[in-house]
Amino acid sequence: MTLTLSHLRRYAVARSLFKPTSLLRALDTLGFVQADPIRAPARAQDLTLRHRVSGYRAGELQQRYRQLPLEEAFFVNYGFVPRPVHAVLQRREPRTLWSPQQQALAQDVLAYVAEHGVVHPRQVAADLAQGKVRTWFGGSAHASTQLLDGMHYRGLLRVAGREGGTRLYALAPPLPHDPPALETPLEELVRLIVALYAPLPLASFNQLVGYLGQGAAPWKAACRAAAQRVLAQLPQARLDGVSWCWPAGEDPASRRWQVQPRLRLLTPFDPVVWDRRRFELLWGWRYRFEAYLPALQRQLGYYAMPLLWADQVIGWGNLSLQAGQLQAQLHYVAGHPPADAGYAAALEAELAALDHFLDL
Repeated sequence: MTLTLSHLRRYAVARSLFKPTSLLRALDTLGFVQADPIRAPARAQDLTLRHRVSGYRAGELQQRYRQLPLEEAFFVNYGFVPRPVHAVLQRREPRTLWSPQQQALAQDVLAYVAEHGVVHPRQVAADLAQGKVRTWFGGSAHASTQLLDGMHYRGLLRVAGREGGTRLYALAPPLPHDPPALETPLEELVRLIVALYAPLPLASFNQLVGYLGQGAAPWKAACRAAAQRVLAQLPQARLDGVSWCWPAGEDPASRRWQVQPRLRLLTPFDPVVWDRRRFELLWGWRYRFEAYLPALQRQLGYYAMPLLWADQVIGWGNLSLQAGQLQAQLHYVAGHPPADAGYAAALEAELAALDHFLDL
């Protein structure tokens, strides 16, 4: 069977939007959930999980984080990963080396965290600024937050939870004294990228591997080498001048991939729509996330959520809470909603599902 864009669209939607399951199983299936602090009307991680977890409510991931085998980490973006993935990321070598003063301060912070357990950046700044490191912190919470972030990135600290959105830190588990070679673990991370975002244009595959490889030269080179080994084993096809890849053992043209006649409002960070290059190839229009643009430069709105109808992204929605009520402004690429039978009922069902998710 000749592979078509229609096959790729259906495959992209069906394989990512699997039947809703438990939170732990959904997290294990995804392997990575991107996080973003903006609430419009909820955070990105919650908006991603609501389509994949039965009965999911906004904020549930943060509420249950301490009981789940998860870590916050930078993978290809910042988000939540299973602990085996985090253990590999802990071995990443940062691009920027610390000065001797920063290294000494980090040792002071490690000793402080070891004594106090879970700490808030404000607590670290206030207590350590009273001692010998006053000239560095100067009582500044910003300086302490910056250092703690750097220690987290280097695998010295872990995020133990959050307080009002602020990360709380604890000691990270130590790395093994004789860790295995990086080749196989990095190949697994590359396969995770492919599994999460497939089908992937080859250019997007390389872009994501570049994000994974952000670090010192040896880490970057190891990621590139792992990507080449994995790519050589992946099924690939060229369609309309674009090379695509996807996980081994899967066939995008298979009838196995079926989509429901359902309407979904997706976060801009959902795996289905995250890759803007793929988005334009599959759906034929230009979508952009504009929350961090000046208001006058926005064309779609502050937090435009792609509007997925079956396997077609037909427009976007801007959602807000006003007086405890969900308000939805929908926009359609065609200029009007589809005339499909059942669309109006599907829209009503999606808005009702959002009300339940937001506990309105």
